[in-house]
Amino acid sequence: MRDLVVLLLIAAAVLYALRQPWIGILVWTNLSLMSPHIEFTYGGASWPVATAVAATTMLGMLFQRQGSNPLRGAPAVAILLFALWLCITLPFSLYFSDSLPLWERSMKIFLMLFMTLALIDDRKKLNAYVAAMALSLGYYGLKGGVFTIITAGSYRVWGPGGFIGGNNELALALIMTIPLLRYLHLQTTHKWARHGLAAAMALTAVTVLGTYSRGAFLGIGCMAIFMWWKAPNKLGWGLALLLLSAVVLGSMPDHWWDRMNTIQDYEEDDSALGRINAWWNAYNLANDRITGGGFMIYFPEVFAVYSPDPARVHAAHSIYFQVLGEHGWIGLLLFLSIFALAWRNCSTLIRAGREQPELLWAGQLGAMIQVSMIGYLSTGAFLSLSYFDLPYNMAACVVIALAITKSSIRHLQRPRWQSA
Repeated sequence: MRDLVVLLLIAAAVLYALRQPWIGILVWTNLSLMSPHIEFTYGGASWPVATAVAATTMLGMLFQRQGSNPLRGAPAVAILLFALWLCITLPFSLYFSDSLPLWERSMKIFLMLFMTLALIDDRKKLNAYVAAMALSLGYYGLKGGVFTIITAGSYRVWGPGGFIGGNNELALALIMTIPLLRYLHLQTTHKWARHGLAAAMALTAVTVLGTYSRGAFLGIGCMAIFMWWKAPNKLGWGLALLLLSAVVLGSMPDHWWDRMNTIQDYEEDDSALGRINAWWNAYNLANDRITGGGFMIYFPEVFAVYSPDPARVHAAHSIYFQVLGEHGWIGLLLFLSIFALAWRNCSTLIRAGREQPELLWAGQLGAMIQVSMIGYLSTGAFLSLSYFDLPYNMAACVVIALAITKSSIRHLQRPRWQSA
C-alpha cells in the first residue's frame, strides 16, 4: 500500500511537470537527495522515476516554451567547462568501461543542473528550490537526531544509500543542510514553522555528531569559527558557541570521544595512512597524465605504478585528490573555480542585502551558502564526494539569486513614474 501511495504521488508530480516544468526540478531534487522511492518502498529501486521526471521536465520546457539562459553567471560557466573537461578526459581513462557509468551519472546531474538554472527564475521558485534541498536532507537529520538522543549516542547513524549511504557522507550532507534550514528559518514569519525549523537544525546537528564522522567534526568546527568571525557581536557569539559545545559534546559517550581522539593519532590509523597513500597516488598520476586516470583509478595496477605503498589500495577520500587523480590538474582547477566564483557571488549578494532592505533575503542566502561551502570544502578534504549534487545545486542558487538581485536593483533604480 505504501509503495502505491509513493508511486501515485510521484506520478502526479511527473504529469504536473508537463504543465509547470519548474515543479519537475523540485521533484528531481527530492528524488536525488532523499530517494523517497527507495526509502519508503520495497521495490522502488527498480522504478525509473528519476528518468521519468527528467524526461517530462524537458518535455514541459519544450511544450510551455519556458526557460532562460542557464549560463547567466560565472559559476554556471565554470560548471559547464568542468563538465566538458570530464567529457574530454573520459576517452583517455585507464579503465574506460568502469569509468563510463560514473561519467553518465555525472552528466545526468549536470544536465538537470542546467535545466534548474533555466527554469528557476524568481524568488518564489528559488525559495521552493532551497526548501526542496533542505527538507529532503533535513528528514534524515530529524530521524537521526531522535535516534541519537534515544540511544544516548551509543550507535552510529548511517545514510540511506546512494551518494550519502555512509556515515561520513551523510554527515557532510547534513552540515551543508543546516545553513539552508537557517535561511528558511529567517524567511518565514509563521511561528510554528520557525519552531519546526529550529528543532530541525538542532536535531540535524545532533545527527552529525551521531555519525561519528571525524571529518564532519572538523567541518563543524570550521563553520563555527567562520560564523564567529563574521558575527557583529563576537563576544556574545563566542560565549554562546562555547556553552552550546560544552552541553552537546559533554553528553556524548566515551567511545565517541575515543573516535574523535584518533584525529591526532593518524600515524597509527590504517585508514588515514591509506588515504595519504591514495593522495600521493593521485598526485603522481596527475603529474604523469594531463587528463588524469579517469573516474576509476582505484586498482592495484595503478597503485603499483603511482603510489608509495602499492599494498594500500584505497579510495581518495578527498574531493581535491579525487578530482586531481581522476581528471588531472586542469580538472582540479576548474572544480575549484566553481566554488571560488560562487563564493564571490555570495559576497556580492551579502553587500546587496546590506545596501537594499528589499534584498535582505539575498544577503541572507549568500551568507548561509558561504557557511555551507565552508562545511563542504573542509569536510570534503576527507571524503570522495566531488560529484555530489548538493554543492553544485548551491552554486546554482547563487547564480539564480544574483540574477534576480540584479533585476531587482535595476527596477529599484528606475524613477517612480517609470516603474508605474
